[in-house]
Amino acid sequence: MEKIILTGDRPTGRLHVGHYVGSLRRRVELQNSGEYSKIFIMIADAQALTDNAENPEKVRQNIIEVALDYLSAGLDPQKSTILIQSQIPELCELSFYYMNLVTVSRLQRNPTVKSEIQMRNFEASIPVGFFTYPISQAADITAFKATTVPVGEDQMPMLEQTREIVHKFNSVYGDTLVEPNILLPDNKACMRLPGTDGMAKMSKSLGNCIYLSDPEDEVKKKVMSMYTDPEHLQVSDPGHLEGNTVFTYLDAFSKDDMFAEYCPDYSCLDEMKEHYQRGGLGDVKVKKFLNNVLQETLAPIRASRAEWEKDIPGVYEILKKGSEEAEKVAAETLSDVKNAMKINYFEDKALITEQSERFSK
Repeated sequence: MEKIILTGDRPTGRLHVGHYVGSLRRRVELQNSGEYSKIFIMIADAQALTDNAENPEKVRQNIIEVALDYLSAGLDPQKSTILIQSQIPELCELSFYYMNLVTVSRLQRNPTVKSEIQMRNFEASIPVGFFTYPISQAADITAFKATTVPVGEDQMPMLEQTREIVHKFNSVYGDTLVEPNILLPDNKACMRLPGTDGMAKMSKSLGNCIYLSDPEDEVKKKVMSMYTDPEHLQVSDPGHLEGNTVFTYLDAFSKDDMFAEYCPDYSCLDEMKEHYQRGGLGDVKVKKFLNNVLQETLAPIRASRAEWEKDIPGVYEILKKGSEEAEKVAAETLSDVKNAMKINYFEDKALITEQSERFSK
């Protein structure tokens, strides 16, 4: 069986460093590994509209932002198919059929759905489209016959829901859909990168994000104001690592060879951590090192983005071609599904012959 990846993002804003370490960096590695025959990267605008229906312009404007972030981070349209979800109408039809395989109570028990509803304060006024987005996500994954879905740990319940739908469909209609596997980040620090203020999640509304497209001075400003250890008041005070955002970012971004250039007092992050914990290492020095680490990481991304921004029509053409390629694959899956469900009336010659004979008697 071919190894196929499906992954993507909601276009509700520019991508930030949390997206980068949580999924984007890994996607580029997987793309270049040669291990996968097909990689589909979806800009999930239809899903974004489930809680932005009254602000479609927000989604519309961020399509290009996400596409630029993808390309500047290293996703290659020659190796990966970058598509826009709403341009694949087969996904809606698959979602409609899958809805019959899932109960309301099962959706209500989905931990990710419960968490997202609470975060958005939907309470009883939940848009139906948002409530059923695990089903829509199952359509996205199965439409492209994905065997692998690289996501964060918080998305595990969503993938489990997809696996349940696949199992139910195949048990009722015959072996038709591919059951996907989850691929979690291999670096624990990348599971969920906190906001610069120490909050559990980066959010544009909270203003606690470092974006991939942020200019150098903006990145430095955000790093130097980053949340650390509130009990580390003096340089001589012992510092704590747990909940210290600066060290969480260093876990995700720093490499041993960066110390020789930017902080030669230490050979690796463990040495810096040990010094911080025993006291004698100030937050400013650690933040300056983190700033250098992030600038080294983001500089090539910024430079690449500047080049892509010179040809916006070309970027839209990449999205158009990718969506067209993706629709062909989704159409094949939809045909398989309709055949299995026996709702392929006009293609089923045996049915037409059978009914003709029945009524000619």
